[in-house]
Amino acid sequence: MNTEPPSISESSAPVAAELAGQAAASSNATPAFSPLYQQIKVLILQSLQSGEWKPSAAIPSEMDLAVRFKVSQGTVRKAIDELASENLLVRRQGKGTFVATHAEHQVQYRFLRLFPDSGDLQGEGPAQRQIIDCKRVRASADIARALAIRQGEAVLQVRRVLSFASVPTILEDLWLPGAPFKGLTADRLRAYQGPMYALFETEFGVRMVRAEEKIRAVLPDVEQCALLHTSAKTPLLSVERIAFTYNDTPMELRRGLYLTDTHYYRNVLN
Repeated sequence: MNTEPPSISESSAPVAAELAGQAAASSNATPAFSPLYQQIKVLILQSLQSGEWKPSAAIPSEMDLAVRFKVSQGTVRKAIDELASENLLVRRQGKGTFVATHAEHQVQYRFLRLFPDSGDLQGEGPAQRQIIDCKRVRASADIARALAIRQGEAVLQVRRVLSFASVPTILEDLWLPGAPFKGLTADRLRAYQGPMYALFETEFGVRMVRAEEKIRAVLPDVEQCALLHTSAKTPLLSVERIAFTYNDTPMELRRGLYLTDTHYYRNVLN
C-alpha cells in the first residue's frame, strides 16, 4: 500500500491551480505548465528569498515539505537536488538540508576563478585584501543598466586589491545599489575578515546566488599599473561580472583586472 502523500496531480484541481499560479507569478520563466518539481523549486526559492529560512539554517524535512505543498516526497527531493546542485542548499549526511552560506568553506571559492599555476588555491592561503576606497556616487548609464536601476541613482563604488603571497594580483572595482547596502563603509569592509559575499549576506541580507561574466584581454592604464605593480605593456585579463540575488535581481557589478603570469583563470562548463 502506498502511504506517500498524494502528488498535486492526485490532489484537488483547485490546489494544483493555486500552486501552479504561485509558481508562475514568482518567475516569468516558470510557466504553469512547467514540471511539478520545478514548481516546488520556485516555491522553495520564494521562502529563501523572503527570509523564511536564513543562511546556514536547516530547512524543513522532505516529508514536511511534501505535506506542506501536497506533493510526493520524491518531487520535493528532486527540487532540493536541483537547488543543491546550484549551491543554494547544502545536504549534510544524517543532519538534513541547510541553506547555503558564503561563509562555508566549500562555498567561499565559488566565484573566485583564478588559480595558481600549482592548481592548489587553498594551499596558497587566503588572499590579502587592501580596500582602496568605498564611496557613494551617482550611477552612470552603463552602471544603471547593469544594476537595473535609474541613471543617477545612488550606488556604492568599492575599489580593492587582492594579493597572493604579498604579490598584488587582482584589482577590482565594484558597484552596489545604494539602498540595500546602506551603511557599508571602507572601515567596515576592512574590519570584516571573511569573504565579501558573506558580509553582504550576514549584515545586509543580500545573498549572491549566480553571476554572469564577460572576459577579454586589455592593457592597464597608469593608475592600474601602479596598484598592480606591473608595466603598461603587460596584458591583463579583464573580467566583468554581474552578480544576482534571488529572482534574478542584479545586486553587484564587478570589473576585475587579473595578472596571469603566475595564475590562470579556470571555469567548469556543464
